[in-house]
Amino acid sequence: MVRTLVVRGLLLGLLAGLIAGGFAFAVGEPQVDAAIALEEAAAPAPAAADGHGHSHGAEAEVGRPVQKAGLFLATGLYGLAVGGVFALVFAGLRGRVEPRSDGCLALAAAGTAFVAVILVPFLKYPANPPAVGDPATINSRTALYVVMVLVGLAAVAIAVATARHVHAGAWPRWVAVAAAFLVPVVAAWLLLPTVDEVPDGFPATLLWEFRLASLGTQFVFWTVFGALFGWACDRAARSAAAPMSAAAPS
Repeated sequence: MVRTLVVRGLLLGLLAGLIAGGFAFAVGEPQVDAAIALEEAAAPAPAAADGHGHSHGAEAEVGRPVQKAGLFLATGLYGLAVGGVFALVFAGLRGRVEPRSDGCLALAAAGTAFVAVILVPFLKYPANPPAVGDPATINSRTALYVVMVLVGLAAVAIAVATARHVHAGAWPRWVAVAAAFLVPVVAAWLLLPTVDEVPDGFPATLLWEFRLASLGTQFVFWTVFGALFGWACDRAARSAAAPMSAAAPS
Protein backbone atom coordinates (compact mmCIF):
# COMPACT_ATOMS: atom_id res chain seq x y z
CA MET A 1 0.00 0.00 0.00
CA VAL A 2 2.77 2.46 0.88
CA ARG A 3 4.52 1.70 -2.41
CA THR A 4 1.29 2.43 -4.31
CA LEU A 5 0.87 5.72 -2.45
CA VAL A 6 4.47 6.75 -3.18
CA VAL A 7 4.13 5.99 -6.90
CA ARG A 8 0.86 7.90 -6.93
CA GLY A 9 2.48 10.82 -5.16
CA LEU A 10 5.43 10.90 -7.55
CA LEU A 11 3.26 10.86 -10.69
CA LEU A 12 0.69 13.35 -9.46
CA GLY A 13 3.41 15.55 -7.98
CA LEU A 14 5.11 15.66 -11.35
CA LEU A 15 1.83 16.59 -13.05
CA ALA A 16 1.02 19.27 -10.47
CA GLY A 17 4.56 20.62 -10.77
CA LEU A 18 4.22 21.01 -14.53
CA ILE A 19 0.86 22.75 -14.12
CA ALA A 20 2.38 25.09 -11.54
CA GLY A 21 5.26 25.67 -13.96
CA GLY A 22 2.76 26.76 -16.58
CA PHE A 23 1.27 29.25 -14.12
CA ALA A 24 4.74 30.55 -13.22
CA PHE A 25 5.63 30.88 -16.89
CA ALA A 26 2.48 32.85 -17.70
CA VAL A 27 2.28 34.99 -14.57
CA GLY A 28 5.74 35.16 -13.03
CA GLU A 29 8.14 35.28 -15.97
CA PRO A 30 7.05 38.76 -17.17
CA GLN A 31 8.03 40.14 -13.76
CA VAL A 32 11.37 38.32 -13.93
CA ASP A 33 12.04 39.82 -17.37
CA ALA A 34 11.18 43.29 -16.09
CA ALA A 35 13.43 42.87 -13.04
CA ILE A 36 16.32 41.65 -15.19
CA ALA A 37 15.88 44.64 -17.49
CA LEU A 38 16.13 46.96 -14.48
CA GLU A 39 19.21 45.11 -13.22
CA GLU A 40 20.93 45.35 -16.62
CA ALA A 41 20.07 49.03 -16.93
CA ALA A 42 21.65 49.76 -13.55
CA ALA A 43 24.73 47.58 -14.15
CA PRO A 44 28.04 49.19 -15.16
CA ALA A 45 29.06 48.97 -18.78
CA PRO A 46 30.90 45.73 -19.65
CA ALA A 47 34.67 45.80 -19.86
CA ALA A 48 36.11 46.71 -23.22
CA ALA A 49 37.22 43.88 -25.45
CA ASP A 50 40.93 43.30 -25.98
CA GLY A 51 42.69 43.27 -29.30
CA HIS A 52 41.65 39.68 -29.95
CA GLY A 53 37.93 40.43 -29.53
CA HIS A 54 37.65 38.86 -26.09
CA SER A 55 35.87 40.76 -23.35
CA HIS A 56 37.10 40.67 -19.76
CA GLY A 57 35.03 40.68 -16.55
CA ALA A 58 31.94 39.17 -18.08
CA GLU A 59 31.12 35.52 -17.71
CA ALA A 60 28.87 33.54 -19.98
CA GLU A 61 25.34 33.44 -18.66
CA VAL A 62 22.49 31.07 -19.35
CA GLY A 63 20.11 32.70 -21.80
CA ARG A 64 16.53 33.51 -20.85
CA PRO A 65 15.01 30.98 -23.29
CA VAL A 66 17.01 28.21 -21.58
CA GLN A 67 16.03 29.52 -18.16
CA LYS A 68 12.35 29.55 -19.12
CA ALA A 69 12.56 25.99 -20.40
CA GLY A 70 14.39 25.01 -17.21
CA LEU A 71 11.49 26.43 -15.20
CA PHE A 72 9.34 23.43 -16.12
CA LEU A 73 12.20 21.06 -15.29
CA ALA A 74 12.59 22.70 -11.88
CA THR A 75 8.88 22.64 -11.03
CA GLY A 76 8.57 19.07 -12.31
CA LEU A 77 11.45 17.87 -10.14
CA TYR A 78 10.03 19.84 -7.22
CA GLY A 79 6.71 18.06 -7.73
CA LEU A 80 8.38 14.67 -7.83
CA ALA A 81 10.25 15.28 -4.58
CA VAL A 82 7.30 16.81 -2.75
CA GLY A 83 4.91 14.16 -4.05
CA GLY A 84 7.07 11.32 -2.74
CA VAL A 85 7.54 12.88 0.70
CA PHE A 86 3.86 13.81 0.91
CA ALA A 87 2.82 10.23 0.14
CA LEU A 88 4.99 8.88 2.97
CA VAL A 89 3.58 11.42 5.43
CA PHE A 90 0.05 10.67 4.21
CA ALA A 91 0.61 6.95 4.79
CA GLY A 92 1.67 7.73 8.36
CA LEU A 93 -1.35 9.95 9.02
CA ARG A 94 -3.93 7.68 7.41
CA GLY A 95 -6.29 6.26 10.00
CA ARG A 96 -4.55 8.10 12.84
CA VAL A 97 -5.90 11.64 12.42
CA GLU A 98 -9.08 13.19 11.14
CA PRO A 99 -10.59 13.44 8.60
CA ARG A 100 -10.97 9.71 7.99
CA SER A 101 -11.83 10.03 4.30
CA ASP A 102 -8.70 9.71 2.14
CA GLY A 103 -9.79 12.51 -0.16
CA CYS A 104 -10.53 14.94 2.65
CA LEU A 105 -7.34 13.94 4.47
CA ALA A 106 -5.28 14.59 1.33
CA LEU A 107 -6.81 18.05 0.89
CA ALA A 108 -6.36 18.86 4.58
CA ALA A 109 -2.75 17.66 4.55
CA ALA A 110 -1.94 19.61 1.38
CA GLY A 111 -3.52 22.76 2.78
CA THR A 112 -1.65 22.36 6.05
CA ALA A 113 1.64 21.80 4.20
CA PHE A 114 1.05 24.94 2.13
CA VAL A 115 0.45 27.01 5.25
CA ALA A 116 3.39 25.58 7.21
CA VAL A 117 6.05 25.28 4.51
CA ILE A 118 5.08 28.10 2.14
CA LEU A 119 2.81 30.73 3.70
CA VAL A 120 4.43 31.06 7.14
CA PRO A 121 7.96 31.63 5.74
CA PHE A 122 6.61 33.84 2.92
CA LEU A 123 4.96 36.27 5.31
CA LYS A 124 8.29 36.84 7.07
CA TYR A 125 10.73 36.42 4.17
CA PRO A 126 8.88 36.83 0.84
CA ALA A 127 10.53 35.91 -2.44
CA ASN A 128 12.48 38.58 -4.29
CA PRO A 129 13.02 39.08 -8.02
CA PRO A 130 16.44 39.54 -9.65
CA ALA A 131 18.20 42.77 -8.66
CA VAL A 132 16.77 42.53 -5.13
CA GLY A 133 18.99 41.13 -2.38
CA ASP A 134 22.67 41.34 -1.51
CA PRO A 135 24.61 38.30 -2.85
CA ALA A 136 26.82 38.47 0.23
CA THR A 137 23.88 37.70 2.53
CA ILE A 138 22.37 34.81 0.57
CA ASN A 139 23.57 32.18 3.07
CA SER A 140 22.15 34.01 6.08
CA ARG A 141 18.88 34.70 4.27
CA THR A 142 18.57 31.05 3.29
CA ALA A 143 19.22 29.98 6.89
CA LEU A 144 16.54 32.35 8.18
CA TYR A 145 14.06 31.03 5.63
CA VAL A 146 14.78 27.43 6.66
CA VAL A 147 14.26 28.41 10.30
CA MET A 148 10.82 29.78 9.43
CA VAL A 149 9.96 26.56 7.59
CA LEU A 150 10.92 24.57 10.69
CA VAL A 151 8.85 26.93 12.85
CA GLY A 152 5.85 26.39 10.58
CA LEU A 153 6.22 22.61 10.78
CA ALA A 154 6.68 22.72 14.54
CA ALA A 155 3.60 24.95 14.90
CA VAL A 156 1.53 22.44 12.92
CA ALA A 157 2.79 19.56 15.07
CA ILE A 158 1.91 21.46 18.25
CA ALA A 159 -1.54 22.33 16.87
CA VAL A 160 -2.25 18.69 15.95
CA ALA A 161 -1.15 17.50 19.38
CA THR A 162 -3.38 20.12 20.98
CA ALA A 163 -6.36 19.04 18.89
CA ARG A 164 -5.90 15.44 20.03
CA HIS A 165 -5.70 16.29 23.73
CA VAL A 166 -8.33 19.04 24.11
CA HIS A 167 -11.88 17.73 24.50
CA ALA A 168 -13.67 20.74 25.94
CA GLY A 169 -16.08 21.25 23.06
CA ALA A 170 -15.80 22.38 19.44
CA TRP A 171 -15.18 26.09 19.91
CA PRO A 172 -12.72 25.83 22.85
CA ARG A 173 -10.88 23.12 20.95
CA TRP A 174 -10.49 25.22 17.81
CA VAL A 175 -9.43 28.27 19.83
CA ALA A 176 -6.80 26.17 21.56
CA VAL A 177 -5.59 24.76 18.22
CA ALA A 178 -5.36 28.24 16.68
CA ALA A 179 -3.45 29.57 19.69
CA ALA A 180 -1.09 26.59 19.68
CA PHE A 181 -0.29 27.29 16.03
CA LEU A 182 -0.04 31.08 16.23
CA VAL A 183 2.07 31.43 19.38
CA PRO A 184 5.31 29.93 17.98
CA VAL A 185 4.72 31.54 14.56
CA VAL A 186 4.16 35.03 15.95
CA ALA A 187 7.09 34.61 18.35
CA ALA A 188 9.36 33.72 15.43
CA TRP A 189 8.10 36.67 13.37
CA LEU A 190 8.90 39.02 16.25
CA LEU A 191 12.24 37.52 17.30
CA LEU A 192 13.88 36.73 13.97
CA PRO A 193 15.60 39.62 12.19
CA THR A 194 13.89 41.45 9.36
CA VAL A 195 15.54 41.34 5.94
CA ASP A 196 14.95 44.39 3.77
CA GLU A 197 17.40 44.61 0.88
CA VAL A 198 15.16 46.22 -1.72
CA PRO A 199 17.24 48.87 -3.50
CA ASP A 200 16.02 52.46 -3.55
CA GLY A 201 13.91 53.21 -6.55
CA PHE A 202 12.89 49.61 -7.25
CA PRO A 203 9.25 49.65 -8.42
CA ALA A 204 6.99 48.53 -5.58
CA THR A 205 4.36 47.26 -8.01
CA LEU A 206 6.87 45.00 -9.76
CA LEU A 207 8.16 43.72 -6.41
CA TRP A 208 4.74 42.69 -5.15
CA GLU A 209 3.57 41.32 -8.49
CA PHE A 210 6.60 39.03 -8.46
CA ARG A 211 5.99 38.00 -4.86
CA LEU A 212 2.32 37.29 -5.48
CA ALA A 213 3.19 35.30 -8.60
CA SER A 214 5.68 33.27 -6.56
CA LEU A 215 3.10 32.60 -3.84
CA GLY A 216 0.45 31.88 -6.48
CA THR A 217 2.67 29.27 -8.11
CA GLN A 218 2.94 27.40 -4.82
CA PHE A 219 -0.79 27.79 -4.20
CA VAL A 220 -1.57 26.31 -7.62
CA PHE A 221 0.81 23.41 -7.01
CA TRP A 222 -0.56 22.47 -3.59
CA THR A 223 -4.19 22.93 -4.64
CA VAL A 224 -3.82 20.83 -7.78
CA PHE A 225 -1.71 18.19 -6.07
CA GLY A 226 -4.00 17.89 -3.04
CA ALA A 227 -7.10 17.63 -5.22
CA LEU A 228 -5.55 15.07 -7.57
CA PHE A 229 -4.07 12.97 -4.78
CA GLY A 230 -7.32 12.99 -2.83
CA TRP A 231 -9.35 12.10 -5.93
CA ALA A 232 -6.99 9.24 -6.79
CA CYS A 233 -7.14 7.87 -3.24
CA ASP A 234 -10.94 8.00 -3.14
CA ARG A 235 -11.15 6.37 -6.57
CA ALA A 236 -8.80 3.58 -5.47
CA ALA A 237 -10.86 3.04 -2.30
CA ARG A 238 -14.10 2.79 -4.31
CA SER A 239 -12.48 0.36 -6.74
CA ALA A 240 -11.29 -1.82 -3.86
CA ALA A 241 -14.71 -1.76 -2.21
CA ALA A 242 -16.64 -2.64 -5.37
CA PRO A 243 -15.55 -6.33 -5.59
CA MET A 244 -16.27 -6.80 -1.89
CA SER A 245 -19.80 -5.40 -2.34
CA ALA A 246 -20.38 -7.63 -5.35
CA ALA A 247 -19.21 -10.71 -3.42
CA ALA A 248 -21.39 -10.00 -0.39
CA PRO A 249 -24.41 -12.32 -0.06
CA SER A 250 -27.74 -10.78 -0.99
